[in-house]
Amino acid sequence: MLCGVEAIREALVDNAEAFSGRGKIAITDPVFQGYGVVFANGNRWKVLRRFSLTTMRDFGMGKRSVEERIQEEAQCLIEELRKSKERIYKEIEQVIGPHRPPALDDRAKMPYTEAVIHEIQRFADLLPMGVPHIVTQQTSFRGYIIPKDMEVFPLLSTALHDPHYFEKPDTFNPDHFLDANGALKKNEAFIPFSLGRRICLGEGIARNELFLFFTTILQNFSVASPVAPEDIDLTPQESGVGKIPPKYQIRFLPR
Repeated sequence: MLCGVEAIREALVDNAEAFSGRGKIAITDPVFQGYGVVFANGNRWKVLRRFSLTTMRDFGMGKRSVEERIQEEAQCLIEELRKSKERIYKEIEQVIGPHRPPALDDRAKMPYTEAVIHEIQRFADLLPMGVPHIVTQQTSFRGYIIPKDMEVFPLLSTALHDPHYFEKPDTFNPDHFLDANGALKKNEAFIPFSLGRRICLGEGIARNELFLFFTTILQNFSVASPVAPEDIDLTPQESGVGKIPPKYQIRFLPR
């Protein structure tokens, strides 16, 4: 088990080659059987990774065409819905206004909104155990000899809730990602997509989608709970490799 952001980063980034193998997950192995870019190893994984990155770039990853597709999907979601909060609304009104859809260029001008999205990912902690890695060669790591083919779990939760990086790790607080001037600050322990060569391939697209969907919804709706906030139970339905959140009722009120 790799605990803490320093150990996780040292293994998955500084020793990326040695820790780049993928371990087995009992619940998925009977289905995937070592196939697919997430679960493959060795040369098969390298070929699949190159192919996946090329395909995603062809699809438009990192290009404005993806932004337009996400905007279109966000608008479709808004139509279906038609059938910290005040600060976000204020930032949306100041930067975007009511007459155009949010764009990726707006992100740099909306530090509080970005901080809220970051804090949602940190606080939700959807993959607390990360996804298992396999050591591809015998490796000396922090005074230990780790044999080849040993499974290693990077416990992402230990980074996302590290009190050395987050003042109140068990409290939802977007200020964890803001400096004294209100600007968005980088936090080395914010690794919801993991690190290293096995980092989630879709991280870039996911971050763009989170921003565009989130701001598009809040540009058009006020979101409220039908029950008092203190009565909302955040306990996951299940918790293991991943967390399954409970179902909630939410009211979307047109603005």
